[in-house]
Amino acid sequence: MKFKKEDLLLYLVTDSRWTYDKTLPMQVEDAIQGGVTMVQYREKTLTGKEYIENAFAIKKICNKHKVPFIIDDNLVLAKEIGADGVHLGQDDTAIDYARIVLGDEKIIGASAHNVKEALKAQQDGADYIGVGAVFGSKTKTNVCSMTPKLLKEIKDSVSIPVAAIGGINENNIGLLKNSGIDGVAVVSAILSKLDVKNAAQEMKIRVREIVNE
Repeated sequence: MKFKKEDLLLYLVTDSRWTYDKTLPMQVEDAIQGGVTMVQYREKTLTGKEYIENAFAIKKICNKHKVPFIIDDNLVLAKEIGADGVHLGQDDTAIDYARIVLGDEKIIGASAHNVKEALKAQQDGADYIGVGAVFGSKTKTNVCSMTPKLLKEIKDSVSIPVAAIGGINENNIGLLKNSGIDGVAVVSAILSKLDVKNAAQEMKIRVREIVNE
């Protein structure tokens, strides 16, 4: 699947801790129907059969809706199930190695926390950058908040698309206006809600208010 910057507009990152009475694939489909434009499968607690089965199920849903499906730092799984790409953190697999393994047609995203890391990711061949944590994070305990000024500096330093991530919700997303970002990546802002589809719809409206499509 060819990557477009518009794919980053509302980027859902999974977390099965908030499935309530639904399965994770069901939540993802609800979120896509609500307007999610890209999905990253990032599960730190699932293992074995359940981890792989969820990946297959979510890929099938994403394919049906023509939404890019990205795997968090697992090249083996991404290649095995034919995912659209991978997302790599600073301590994960090297971007250039991932490109060799997956090929030029796959999407490779990278995390960055400063201008130097962003420039390195672009130089190494990343297709997009996830920058954060802009407001801290409910899913990661080892990250610090980022100033809006630094977010804009990172965005202005690269030519590839940039998504903001980290603690973004319907109450604080307005603070990202004028940062130049191409979209936001969210977890709890959608998945922690009882009505996932509605949460995605409302978040997409707010994202469009701060992003120049």
